[in-house]
Formats: sequence, structure tokens, C-alpha cells
Amino acid sequence: MTAAYWPSHVVMEVRDASKTYLTGPNEVHALADMTLALRAGELTGIVGPSGSGKTTFLMIAGLLEPPTTGEVRFKDQLIADPATKLNSLRDFRRTHVGFIFQKANLIPFLTALENVQLALEINDAHPKAARARARELLAQFGLDQREDNYPSQLSGGEQQRVSIARALANNPVLLLADEPTAALDGTRGRQVMEAFRTLADEQRVAVCVVTHDPRWSDIFDRIVEMSDGRMTAAKPGGAQASRLKL
Repeated sequence: MTAAYWPSHVVMEVRDASKTYLTGPNEVHALADMTLALRAGELTGIVGPSGSGKTTFLMIAGLLEPPTTGEVRFKDQLIADPATKLNSLRDFRRTHVGFIFQKANLIPFLTALENVQLALEINDAHPKAARARARELLAQFGLDQREDNYPSQLSGGEQQRVSIARALANNPVLLLADEPTAALDGTRGRQVMEAFRTLADEQRVAVCVVTHDPRWSDIFDRIVEMSDGRMTAAKPGGAQASRLKL
């Protein structure tokens, strides 16, 4: 493997992180001694069976859960450890991290356009600029004719595409996605994954996607395999292998 092909710097790194949940008197070890760096310009895929810790890793890397042990570093600066109150990082998350959940989680009384626009206005974007940016993103995902519809008037796949547009609204340097194509057909799923590829290549965003879908292996630079809360393997994806042949 030629190091020159790897992206230049680490955006977010989870170091020696474990996560334990209490379920009544029992402890559930969802993540164990996980270390993974997410680099600018790299599209990483995380695969593994249900319950392997994939989503838990994303929640910790996305600063939505604190690790039980270990730490999270942003551009080599400590930003979260077991003592961190993650509510204190709310503004940081809004500015630097985009997160796409398995469920769209749209605000039901706002239209598709307003859902995306709100993400911008919360970060102090001017309403006119926020509206223009929201329209641009919805059009990118084929939703320009649906911008005035409420979530209840959208299909599950359309709702997910709105949530993806919302996650991209503030140009995050780190984008985390949990099964973002699960509700989409093959054509729309490929469109979304190619948009992630473009973000990594052209805007140097660090993108990490949890997926069960083998169709996207050609798009990833790196594929990380997880089982029982641990990383069991990391290998070049199809995009990385293609570069190495050049």
C-alpha cells in the first residue's frame, strides 16, 4: 500500500474507547478498546453483524455519547473523555459534524425545505442564504419538487434524503452516516454514496458510513470490519485499490 494515496491528516480519532451500558443488573459491553482515525478526504465503510458496535462507535465519534473509557480527539486535540458533558459540545457538533441516523428524525411540523433551512439558521446563517442553500441541497437529491411537503407527505426514502441534505447543510468536516441507504432503492442509494465520494474527494470531508449493503464496496477507500464491539480487520476498499493501480 502506497502511503501517498492516503489522505493528509486526521480529523477525528477515537482512541482505546470502550462503552458499557447498564441494563438492570447486567452490563452490556457495546464497544471494547476501539481505536480508529477518520482522515480528511477519506471515505470509510464500517461493516459487521447487528450488535457488533458499529452504531456505538458512530455515536462516540460524533460526540453524541461519551466513552466509558478512552478518548476522542479532534485534529489531535482532546475533545471528549468519560468526564465530558456532551451538551457542552452542542455548538461544536453543529459546526463540525454532520450525522445521518437510521431514521430520518425530521421535525414533523416543518416542510422539507424548512427542516434543512433550520439547520443553517441555528448556526446563524441569514434566512435568505439558508433558504437558497437548502433548496440547492434538496435539488441535489432529487427533491426540488417536494420542498414544500411535510414529512408525513414524503415516502421513507424521501424523508431519508431530506435528512442527508440537512446533515450536509453546514459543510461539516466530518460526516457520519448510520445505514443511510437502507430506505433507498439502488439508484437513489448509489446517488447518495457518490455524493459522499464527491464530498471526500473535492471538499476533503472525512466520511464514515455504517452499512450492511455490499454494493458500495467499490466506493470506499477503506473498509473496517467489526464484531462483538471490536475492530477485527481493516482493508482497502474498491476506491483505494483503484488508485493503487494507477
